[in-house]
Amino acid sequence: MNYHKVKDNSDLVRDPNTGSILNTNSLDYEKYVAQRKAKSQEHQKTENIERDISTLRQELDEIKSLLRELVNG
Repeated sequence: MNYHKVKDNSDLVRDPNTGSILNTNSLDYEKYVAQRKAKSQEHQKTENIERDISTLRQELDEIKSLLRELVNG
C-alpha cells in the first residue's frame, strides 16, 4: 500500500484510500498500550479499595449495632 507522509511528523502516514492517519512507530504504540493497561489496573485497584472500605464500614456499623444491643440488654 502506498501511504503519504504527514507534514511535520515522520511517524505518521495517511492512507489515501480511507483518509485515516496511521502511526508507523510501533515502539510508541507499545508504550501507549502499556500506559493504558497500567491506568486501567490502577483504576481497578482504586475500585477494589473503595469496595473494601464500603464493606468495612457496613461491618463496623453491624458490630456497633450488636454492641448496643448487648449493652442495652
